[in-house]
Amino acid sequence: MIERNLLSIKNNISKVCNNYQRNIDDINIVAVSKTISIEKIEEAIRAGVKVFGENYIQEAKEKWTILKSKYPDLKLHFIGHLQSNKVKDAFGLFDCIQSVDSENLAKEILKLQIKMQKIMPIFIQVNIGSEQQKSGVNLKNIHEFIKYCCLDLGLEVRGLMAIPPADHNPSPYFALLHKIAKENNLKELSMGMSADYEYAIALGSNYVRIGTAIFGSRS
Repeated sequence: MIERNLLSIKNNISKVCNNYQRNIDDINIVAVSKTISIEKIEEAIRAGVKVFGENYIQEAKEKWTILKSKYPDLKLHFIGHLQSNKVKDAFGLFDCIQSVDSENLAKEILKLQIKMQKIMPIFIQVNIGSEQQKSGVNLKNIHEFIKYCCLDLGLEVRGLMAIPPADHNPSPYFALLHKIAKENNLKELSMGMSADYEYAIALGSNYVRIGTAIFGSRS
């Protein structure tokens, strides 16, 4: 099932790239594997997935300590809300943090980079729909926060990440994230999930975070 689902997703991505003059090599599928068993993850690996996303540090440690030693070429991205006191754990396991949303978290990443002699690529999470219940940097502070991370701290900011409001047309939010990235000379965007990744790619996404469409509904 997973192999068939991935084939269907890749076909859809190919069509969108053709229609919107995107280079298919610029599109990365991040398979969101929270709550997914090691067996299903390995099925996805056999089907060609190279990048995975996890939301919770403890769950990721339990699964990926084993998987990373077995498949050293895989990349693991942290895509959930990260508390500053968990950054050390994230450094030990992840290859990228996609959800940087506060000065405290950014400073902690810099501190760990110096201590562990390891550069951690990051995405800045933007609260693109200004939703109170969601993580992410407020829109009115985003330009200032990008400058803080890039210039003041010198972090390796790859780009921006966002989750548009549910039950809204996602396209205006994707377009806004693309505009903010362009204004700040950031090249990469992590936007689009199972229900809206085609819209996201059409509007400039490089990383689509897909869970349900690959693994099926979570119990």
